[in-house]
Amino acid sequence: MKLAGLFTAMRRILGMPDYAAYCAHVREAHPGAPMPTEREYFDVYLKARYEGGPNRCC
Repeated sequence: MKLAGLFTAMRRILGMPDYAAYCAHVREAHPGAPMPTEREYFDVYLKARYEGGPNRCC
């Protein structure tokens, strides 16, 4: 396994955001949509994860 693949797998296991996968999704599913910078994407990820109280049942 290549090192980049290992890092991607570890990020997914730990629940960290994957900007490259997000960009691929936006290009396929939403062509023409503006692409946020990596920093903007990470800020949105953090807000969704930690703001607004608990987002799970337990």
